[in-house]
Amino acid sequence: MKQLIINADDFGLHEEINKGIIDGHRNGCITSTTLIAGGAAFTHAVELAKQCPDLSVGVHLTLVGTKPVARGDVHSLICGRKFFPGYYKFVQAYLLGRIDKKHIAYELGCQMQKIAGSGIKISHIDSHQHLHILPGLADVIVALAADFKVDKIRIPQEPLFSFKVGSNRPDRIAARALLTLCAFSARRNFGRRGLRSPEHFFGILVGGTMGLKELHAIISDLPEGTAEIMVHPGANNTLLRRAYPWDYHWEEELRALKDGDILKLVSNNDIKLINYRQF
Repeated sequence: MKQLIINADDFGLHEEINKGIIDGHRNGCITSTTLIAGGAAFTHAVELAKQCPDLSVGVHLTLVGTKPVARGDVHSLICGRKFFPGYYKFVQAYLLGRIDKKHIAYELGCQMQKIAGSGIKISHIDSHQHLHILPGLADVIVALAADFKVDKIRIPQEPLFSFKVGSNRPDRIAARALLTLCAFSARRNFGRRGLRSPEHFFGILVGGTMGLKELHAIISDLPEGTAEIMVHPGANNTLLRRAYPWDYHWEEELRALKDGDILKLVSNNDIKLINYRQF
């Protein structure tokens, strides 16, 4: 049996991303999303989520690119007045021992509490730039999951030798290889401690560029079991590119997720669309 979770990341980051995710859920194949507690459009996202009872909402734990949620001391996580601008500098500082794990635990706990306190029933955990699978963070993540009674987590373990879709840039391929190796270890660590994950994951090489061709190719060759596809839809490329220099194709992803041929492909291949709550 094939089951498919299509999860939209970055809910709460920007109102145009929120609009795209809700549109893709109501009129397309998005089944789940993950919410950024420190996102500028957090309140807007919570209001929209409460209007969509079938949309499973998890937490997009964030340690780069936004402001901290915690009001106490998390100085080792800060660069200026915000988090580190990107994952490279954060990971470098983390591996050099300059990041205090107590600060990570406190900040991520505040993020979980903010989302739970908003009335959202947290269905699962993932993270911005997949930082939750960094070596040495399993104890922090498992403790958070237990505190908030969450038993599902993303493992971004994309097949190492799959090159059917996505960028062939050497840096992207190298980053995926390293991430997949970390994910392999994380799957064992989290699984031993009662956190469940889909068997398959797709979306790293096509992060931000999951168009119709790419989505069609992944779904057409979906393996048996439960798979997650990570997507990044949005409603307005112009506004979003002014805010974020990522060169994502938000509108193109949204169109693909709403395309009737994709929904037919899912049905014709006997794939059951589920959300993280149903997994």
